[in-house]
Amino acid sequence: MFPYGPVANTSENTMNGYNRKVPPKRRYEMPKYAAPPKKKTCKERIPQPKNTVAMLNELRNGLIYKLESQTGPVHAPLFTISVEVDGQKYMGQGRSKKVARIEAAATALRSFIQFKDGAVLSPLKPSGNLDFTSDEHLENGIENVDNDVSKSAITVDGQKKVPDKGPVMLLYELYNDVNFECINIDSAQNNCRFKMTVTINEKKFDGTGPSKKLAKNAAAKAALASLCNISYSPMVVPQKNVPLPIDDKSSSMELPQIHADAIGRLVLEKFMEVIKGQEAYSRRKVLAGIVMTENMNFFEAKVISVSTGTKCVSGEHMSVNGAVLNDSHAEIVSRRCLLKFLYAQLDLQCNQATAYQSIFVRNTDGQYPYKLKSGVHFHLYINTAPCGDARIFSPHENDTGVDKHPNRKARGQLRTKIESGEGTIPVKSSDGIQTWDGVLQGQRLLTMSCSDKIARWNIVGIQGSLLSSIIEPVYLHSIVLGSLLHPEHMYRAVCGRIEKSIQGLPPPYHLNKPRLALVTSAEPRNQAKAPNFGINWTIGDVELEVVNSLTGRTIGGQVSRITKQAFFDKYGFLMKNLPGILKRSVTTDYGQTKANVKDYQIAKIELFSAFKREDLGSWLKKPIEQDEFVLNE
Repeated sequence: MFPYGPVANTSENTMNGYNRKVPPKRRYEMPKYAAPPKKKTCKERIPQPKNTVAMLNELRNGLIYKLESQTGPVHAPLFTISVEVDGQKYMGQGRSKKVARIEAAATALRSFIQFKDGAVLSPLKPSGNLDFTSDEHLENGIENVDNDVSKSAITVDGQKKVPDKGPVMLLYELYNDVNFECINIDSAQNNCRFKMTVTINEKKFDGTGPSKKLAKNAAAKAALASLCNISYSPMVVPQKNVPLPIDDKSSSMELPQIHADAIGRLVLEKFMEVIKGQEAYSRRKVLAGIVMTENMNFFEAKVISVSTGTKCVSGEHMSVNGAVLNDSHAEIVSRRCLLKFLYAQLDLQCNQATAYQSIFVRNTDGQYPYKLKSGVHFHLYINTAPCGDARIFSPHENDTGVDKHPNRKARGQLRTKIESGEGTIPVKSSDGIQTWDGVLQGQRLLTMSCSDKIARWNIVGIQGSLLSSIIEPVYLHSIVLGSLLHPEHMYRAVCGRIEKSIQGLPPPYHLNKPRLALVTSAEPRNQAKAPNFGINWTIGDVELEVVNSLTGRTIGGQVSRITKQAFFDKYGFLMKNLPGILKRSVTTDYGQTKANVKDYQIAKIELFSAFKREDLGSWLKKPIEQDEFVLNE
């Protein structure tokens, strides 16, 4: 029997007179249930780690490898190759010239890079003319962390660059002994649940965040900023690749990261200190403070003021004698606390025995009797971007380069706060001039936004109109944020929108451009409802003061220590007792006294005109009746 079974006897199967069994043609059909064949795909190539020669050549250009010797038998030679790096010769041996060259490069790299467990790790991926590990960087970041940190930043064509790798990964690559420790913390500090401490070479660095991962990243950023001057700040790489302007005194608008972190830490620590015993008033959405340094020495920096608050006074609580706080936003209150400090420092000049303790000195070569000592700087910290133009656009920015924000045409516009609430509206949406009668009859009392007020301080100074008749203008050296720092929006809001139109300022008034920075432990968004109170504390105060933001008075109903009325009384005392002041009678009318400070008024009018020339709106003033009070005798 044939294996294929019988077949028909056809001519095709007949050969030489007998029937031949021929196997039938089989059709190989794919079963209906079978999966289709897989297409051949090219596997994604995994980049191989670079060898030591490639790494060294990226870090040092123009190296020459020299064959020093060849020993051993012909079938098993031993090559010795040298390479000279920064004037120092490094040797390597191997059974081939290639291996010897790799060993020589490895020896050179180990002389200035600390590798984990003796392994050679891939460095940062270079971009352009990236100079990641210069001698100054490596000596400072690994061998001697106490040297000048300004020598070791990652740069491209001379400009600082954000590393391509994450902070934790980069830290592990640069240092061998890296230990992280997580601690749960009190959320009242900055709305963060976790605190991570990283220890490197017996030095500790802290980071906080709403999650362990973010806290760990913050700690790593703090360590890299301190040890290597490597910054992940948004100021390093502006959005849309639009570089920020460079001022005349510095190559960048960025405040060094270690200074920014020091300012944020000092303000937070002082807040936790002054709130002890009154934890009921620790609730807040916005925290602000001002730190003073002398010759940029942050080891001896002093916290001048700490404050919280987000509300403004209601119209029915306006005062005709300067006895209420109109604006209780934290950064505005901190600046008023700074005024209290400046008055106290001028008081020291009234007594020859205490004059040397003052931050002011007699000005013998200027039109103002007093000026700040050389090297004294003030730094403003806010845990979020100031309300108004700096904040409204920051959370919605995209990186596509296409501006699709629905309010993009309103960028730079002057904006006002709404009484008893939060948020801002453009001044063009307001009713124009505010009147006392109108507000009392139900019109909303409007106050200029914090972004606009900071822009004003960068023209007329932070000393106020009264002190402008005694001291030279005082400007902020830096503004440090705890969140929502967008370089373009922040710069535009605080000084950039009028820099091309401001003109005719009487010297020494000028457009100030403060340094900007974001702390490494960014503060997360607080979704809780903002309280109707705010606290303030000034250096020298025994205890903090709690103010009802809606009434503008303390919780007990008393007049706050930082009101117009309080400062006018202090001003009257100085005009009578401060050496170097012309002994003339002080105008008892508050509004008239301010109007008599001519240069300040000229600078303020020019500020308002610059906004108008840029078509950004008109500055909205409070009812004039608020300034029509007299000095207490």
